[in-house]
Parts: sequence; structure tokens; C-alpha cells
Amino acid sequence: MSNYQYLKPAGSPFVDRNVTRFSDIVKAWDGSDIRGFGIIGAPLSKSSISHSGAHLAPGTIRKSFSAFTTYSIEDDLDLHDCDIQDLGDIVMHVTDVVQCQDRILKTLSEVYAINRNFIPIILGGDNSITYPSVKAFARAKGKIGVIQFDAHHDVRNLEDGGPTNGTPFRSLLETKTIDGKNLVQIGIRDFSNSKVYRTYAENNDVTIYTMKAVREQPIESIINGAIELLKGKVDAIYVSLDMDVIDQAEAPGCPAIGPGGMSAATLIEAMKLLGEHPMVKGLEIVEIDPTVDFRDMTSRLAAHVILHFVKGKQKATQL
Repeated sequence: MSNYQYLKPAGSPFVDRNVTRFSDIVKAWDGSDIRGFGIIGAPLSKSSISHSGAHLAPGTIRKSFSAFTTYSIEDDLDLHDCDIQDLGDIVMHVTDVVQCQDRILKTLSEVYAINRNFIPIILGGDNSITYPSVKAFARAKGKIGVIQFDAHHDVRNLEDGGPTNGTPFRSLLETKTIDGKNLVQIGIRDFSNSKVYRTYAENNDVTIYTMKAVREQPIESIINGAIELLKGKVDAIYVSLDMDVIDQAEAPGCPAIGPGGMSAATLIEAMKLLGEHPMVKGLEIVEIDPTVDFRDMTSRLAAHVILHFVKGKQKATQL
């Protein structure tokens, strides 16, 4: 036996032959037909109305995949056979926000047109990516509903400057990409919006669950209510998760942190429930700034959200 059997490359991680990590099953896309799940990065943060390093989030979320295994002890379910491919990041324009959004729209539209049988998981970037991302999804799927987790309505006016991370749902409603009655907002937080924008959302028939509603109702009831509202009216449901819906204590790496937000446990349960429903066919995660995070807490939570969403889909196939 070699005298050097215990030597390994410096910095290489510990490997346990009985453990599969989530990062082990995420494979680089080889250009073939995409099945199962496809991860796509949209690293845009130039459009943020506050300082943001959200363009770094896709890489940090991917790095966090190695922190978790594929085994769910709660459901006695292993995800090791899931088909998850990473398509990489959409290249952003150096200075032009509108050009960046156009690249997101064109790239996703082309991917969806050629690969019709996979569930996209989009990693932002700030919330401005939602407009082109949802638009591309609607082109591919037909009439869609959106379940939005957010502290903010994100329907700011476009006259004061835009597009920004505060305007995506204004743009989606104004362009009639989605109908207001097919938009459900969950987690809208106190002292984080203006009455003008609440009125705009209500006048467009948007369904709003404030954080007070989230505290007072089981999240299962809210998710079931949202699904029931959209069922029969849309062809597919897209989930938009702005991580600032989470309380600042559990998601310190958001540009717009604030107290009184949703707990991580509540969000995780919601994502598992949404994953279980066959009408839910897309997920995006936005608004993480790794430069202000602590020990990648917020990116790790995003990775956990993805795991529970995938678990929900896997459970549904076994029913």
C-alpha cells in the first residue's frame, strides 16, 4: 500500500461514502433535452433602487447546495435520483438594464420553446428579473397565475424611474402579461408600502395576504386558498419568491431587510406544499445580497427552499 494513501488535495471537502449531497445531483447541462428541473441564473442587480450585490446570489446559492444532503428525514424520501440540470447564467449587459431584461426574456423564451417538459428554477438577481422571467414563462405556458411571496407589492410607478426591482408587477399588469385576479401576494409587510400601491393592487383585483394574515392563518390554508383561486382559470402557476418576505433575523442578506416578516419554517412548508401541486410549474428566487449576508444564511435558506420545492414534486409523483 502506498505511503501516501492519506494525502488528498489541499482544501478538498470531507467525503462520506454513505452521504449524497444536493450538489452531487445537480449536473451541468450538456445541451440535450431538459427533463425534471433546470436551474438558470439571472445575475442582474443594476436595477435595484437600493445598494445591492444580488448579481452574486446565483453563485452563492449554488455553493450552498453542498451544505445539504438529498435525504428528507421528515418524509423518509431521498432525492438522489432527481434529474436536476444547471444551465448556467444568462450573460448581462454591462450597463443597460433594459438590454439585460431583453436578454433574460429572449434566452428563457428560447429555452422554453425547445424544452417543454422541465420545471425552471430561476436564481436572481434582484426582483426586476421577474418581469422578463414571467413574460417568457407566459409565452410558453399560456394563461398563467403567479403566487408572489414578498414584503412589497412591487407595483411602483414607472414615471419616477424604471424599470427597477420595485416595478416588475406593475409592468406585468400594465402589459397584461398577467391578470390581476390571477396574482396572489403573500407576506405583504407593515410599513413597507404606500396606500397608493395597495389601492392600485386592489383596483386590479390582486389577492393580498398581509403578514398579519400569515400570522393568524395556517400557511396550508393560505396556499390551498391561492391554488383554489387560480385553479380552472390558468394553465400554469409560477412562484415568485422575494427573500425579503422573511424576517430580517433569518434572512439578513436581503437588501430590504425588516422586522415582522415570515419565518423560515413557514416559507419552507409553503414551498413543499406548492411543489406538490401539479399546476405549479416554475419557481424564481430573488433579492439576496451575499455581500451583506452572515455566513451565507440567506443563500442557504434559498437552497433549502429549492430542496423542499423539489421534494414536493417528488412526493406528488409517488402518490
